[in-house]
Amino acid sequence: MNVFITGIGSGLGEALAKEYLEAGESVYAVSRHLPQSLEKFENLHFAPLNLFAIEKIEGVLERLLNGVELDIAILNAGILGALRDMEETNLHEIETVMRLNVWSNKAVLDFLKHHTVKQTVAISSGASVSGARGWNAYALSKAALNMLVKLYAQEMPNTHLTALAPGLIDTPMMRFILKHADDERFPVVKRLKESPKLKPEDAALLLIDNFHKLLEYPSGEYLDIRNLV
Repeated sequence: MNVFITGIGSGLGEALAKEYLEAGESVYAVSRHLPQSLEKFENLHFAPLNLFAIEKIEGVLERLLNGVELDIAILNAGILGALRDMEETNLHEIETVMRLNVWSNKAVLDFLKHHTVKQTVAISSGASVSGARGWNAYALSKAALNMLVKLYAQEMPNTHLTALAPGLIDTPMMRFILKHADDERFPVVKRLKESPKLKPEDAALLLIDNFHKLLEYPSGEYLDIRNLV
């Protein structure tokens, strides 16, 4: 298989890349940096890329994926931002989160639209539909990502697209929430603390084992992995 992944620097992206690489698949990936755990793999094709620099995305992908037909593209890169009420969230913060979580993915999809890709999975979140207090820009961005996927599905008939919530994962992002957010003010934090969470490597295996199930649903759907297993 030829696999493309964004945001492999840590967390779920790093775990997904490692699982595919250890299985002998060819992984094409972009991230701000290459984690040490992936440096030894000869079947990794890596290009450093800060996805905030949207104007550079097309050129980097053109060099990385020139002539490559992809079995699956996983749009994993994302940013959370601080949990706070919408009134306290300024437009600059919202624009920053939207730039990475939505507009960089638009640039990637614009590129993939003109290349052979069997399946594309954009990593979304349950926050995109829950509307829980405190998610602010993150919830807005993931809801927009869901719609972005739905719209592109109508323009990319040869690629199956899904916006997928991967469940609760013990990532740096999750640990930041649990350490810094007020669980009295934001009840969602208390629920997160009390809920079981997967290690990134376990979550990666779960996703990889179930990506094929996404093909049973219409292209463009938002799905939650917890409802599929």
